Amino acid sequence: MDEKRPFAPCDPSANLLKLEHMSDKWIRASDIGEYLYCRRAWWLRRVQHVPSRNIQALNRGTQFHQQHGRLYTHALWAKRLAYLVLFIVLTLLAFQLFMGILPT
Repeated sequence: MDEKRPFAPCDPSANLLKLEHMSDKWIRASDIGEYLYCRRAWWLRRVQHVPSRNIQALNRGTQFHQQHGRLYTHALWAKRLAYLVLFIVLTLLAFQLFMGILPT
């Protein structure tokens, strides 16, 4: 007859040790994406520390993301400047309306 093992709650100290052991390793969004794409590749890189064979593609990706980040920063500042100019123009128009000095 097949005996079932009784339910035993998890040992909290064992979980705490696992948490303490993992606390020095950050899991980034790219790690999650890599894991979802290929668990084996994630394990080889993260656990076994096997270097990647596509270094050129990784470097191109890094350069692309750096360039994209710079473009995004420039676009963000241009947007802020546009809002500032719009605010100044609307403030001047409101002042002219309030003072009654709009040209007819």
